[in-house]
Amino acid sequence: MEKLDLSQLDNEEKALEIKFIINRYIKYWPWYIGFILLLLTASYIFHRYTVDQYSVAGTIVIKGNNSPEAKILDRSSIFSGQGNLENDILMISSKNLARETLAKLHFDVEYFAKTNIKPIELYDRSPIRIEVDWNHLQITDTPMELEILSGETFRLNPSEGGFFDLSPAIASGDDGLYNKTFRFEEWIETGKSRFNVHLVNPGRVGDMVIVTLRNPVALEEILSRSLGITLVNAQASVLEIRMNTTVVEKGRDYINSLMDSYLEYELREKNRNAENTLRFIEEQLSFLEDSLQKKERELQNFKVENRMLNVSAEFSQILSRMNTLEDNAQAMDFQLAYFAAIKKYMEEKTKDYSQVIAPSVVGIPDPLLNGLIQTLVTLSQDRRKLLASLNENHPEVNKIDVQMEKVQEALFENIVNLIQNTEIQRASLQRDINIYDSQFATLPESESQYSSIFREFKLRENLYTYLLEKRAEAGIARASNVSDNAILDYAKRGTLVFPKKDQNYIMAILIGFMIPFGFIVIKDIFDDRIRDQRGLKKHFMIPQLAVIGHSKKDTNMVVLEHPKSAVSESFRSLRSAINYIAPDKKSKKILVTSSVSGEGKTFTSLNLASAMALGSKKTVVVGADLRRPKLASYFNGSEKIGLSTYLIGKVDVKEIIMPTMNEFLFYIPSGIIPPNPAELLQTDRLKELIQYLEENFEIVIFDTPPLGLVSETIDLMRLFDLNLYVVRQDYTMKDHLVMINDLFNNKQVKNVYGVFNGIIDSGYYYEGYNYGYGNTYLYSQNNKYMYNYYGDDLDEKKKLIKKSKGFFRKLISKFKA
Repeated sequence: MEKLDLSQLDNEEKALEIKFIINRYIKYWPWYIGFILLLLTASYIFHRYTVDQYSVAGTIVIKGNNSPEAKILDRSSIFSGQGNLENDILMISSKNLARETLAKLHFDVEYFAKTNIKPIELYDRSPIRIEVDWNHLQITDTPMELEILSGETFRLNPSEGGFFDLSPAIASGDDGLYNKTFRFEEWIETGKSRFNVHLVNPGRVGDMVIVTLRNPVALEEILSRSLGITLVNAQASVLEIRMNTTVVEKGRDYINSLMDSYLEYELREKNRNAENTLRFIEEQLSFLEDSLQKKERELQNFKVENRMLNVSAEFSQILSRMNTLEDNAQAMDFQLAYFAAIKKYMEEKTKDYSQVIAPSVVGIPDPLLNGLIQTLVTLSQDRRKLLASLNENHPEVNKIDVQMEKVQEALFENIVNLIQNTEIQRASLQRDINIYDSQFATLPESESQYSSIFREFKLRENLYTYLLEKRAEAGIARASNVSDNAILDYAKRGTLVFPKKDQNYIMAILIGFMIPFGFIVIKDIFDDRIRDQRGLKKHFMIPQLAVIGHSKKDTNMVVLEHPKSAVSESFRSLRSAINYIAPDKKSKKILVTSSVSGEGKTFTSLNLASAMALGSKKTVVVGADLRRPKLASYFNGSEKIGLSTYLIGKVDVKEIIMPTMNEFLFYIPSGIIPPNPAELLQTDRLKELIQYLEENFEIVIFDTPPLGLVSETIDLMRLFDLNLYVVRQDYTMKDHLVMINDLFNNKQVKNVYGVFNGIIDSGYYYEGYNYGYGNTYLYSQNNKYMYNYYGDDLDEKKKLIKKSKGFFRKLISKFKA
């Protein structure tokens, strides 16, 4: 004998389970399509009425402070380029720089095209341009409709807002402007407004433009916060400046102007030292010019009065030495004055060194001093940048303060040493000057006076020449200054960032699918009813004997009145299964029960009895549900006598057996409702009745009360050969099956089989068949061979199709008419 491959059966069962799960949820496809279409429509409407936002970006190269002096003073990386980048980021996003940028642009007035869908900003495509006097009181953030009447006049009206505009803010407008005609190029002034309207495009007569004035101070706040500044690469000092805007051209112009303004600011800061030096030199030159002219006139007058044309060689030699010494002394005095000014800065503990002049500019070639002061000036500039957008207690400002304190300590110590050394040199130089002064005393009086005047003149002349040279050098330095930073890429194009249409449509499809799918899954999780054979198998441990299809007939006597229907065939299958289970029984006693009322036990009992009778089996069906008698009503009989009257001994057994239209089918009604139905079903007369029926009928079927509601049914089940437990699709609760499962597992009842009633969807699909459990089959409506046999159902389907065709013909004829 060939060995059975159990693994192959297991794989087939798994495949069948997967098919069930797929078909379980695919059958709800109209809900999926409906929700997907709904969300796609909602997405389209959202895109239609939403203003698109674009991302615009430009890049700028920032050069850090890598001066060797900084590295010598501090090796703890506090002067790293990253710190400078953070300062530059704060400066670029500051409101001060936003103010300078807005001064170059025309953002204080917004122009929109009048539409009923969504606002469309015209920006540079506006046919008009408004010049606003911000020194006057202005009504801002209130839209006004400007209608171009002709090439010379226009009218202002309050904006009514679009369909989706919930806050048009008309109440806060200027009523003195509305519903009036004005002329272009003329100033319009009221108590709340003052502006001038220029017509840019005369060919747009008749257009309606919505105008909104925006407060420049509020714009500074908004635009400074709208920037996103990031480092492009960790290995490079390149910053990307990005912002979101509804108009690409507007965002592009702002970012480009912002980068230009930043470079201009950097250049101004770089030129500040040169400008301070020039200012200082100009002041000194102005003073020396008057003094030099005075000494020149004094020297000329002295020579004319004393008729002196030349001086002796000895006098010339002494005078030359004296001039050299005086020049050196003057230079030292100049250096001491500079050192004293720097020391005063140190002693005042100031944080602003923007006015400090570099030593190299004033002729002090000390590299250490130059490096220290340059570093201190750079830190002071960085601090000023931070304070443009931060307060003094911010960690970044405190970090620069710590750096400045370190440089100040080194600079103060260096200045004190320089002052001491210079004073010593100055004292030595003064002694040499005094020696030459004593030599001058031996010269004649006229020559002595001349030499004194000439010496002062040469001193001022040399100093004047020196300052002229320094002024030229400072001017050249200022003219040749360029910003250390540079724009790498100007902003040009914009990228759509909101709404992301493709992504939204994909999300709409996914969500449209997941909403009904999730609802169905949750519904299945919390569903406590038996929905299909899969759920029945999971919660019903009793073997299933048959499945009964859902009947759409108007009668409960389906087998007798519609013997060719699909439901009738399912009862024939049940009949065959019963004959297979108990083939040796001459008379079969069958009990039919269920969990609760309404699950179809009476319907099953009645039609099973009818199927047995049609098979020429003498059958009797007994209405044993004494609490809710219904059996007699199906045969149009009376409940005056029946099982209850027999059990109390009022009638004989032959009196309660009633015939039907079928010669093989009989029934016993329940009789009147007794006060003690449970006790009556426990009497010996019931056993006598069962014995009598077993002797006189081939099939005995008892329609009993529901097992979950009464207690006597359990006792009755022990008296029968076969017990059928009816479970109804979409009706029976899962918890109701707990009792019969426990009874079956504990072997308190025997010969119990399940009947799945009212099947519309049996649960398993495979090539047109719905497979049940055991050896039973239910032919579904999608079987194309089904109607070849079941003529009744075929006739009903034909009638339904005919009615549908007739309806559509009438509908089409109405449209044609």
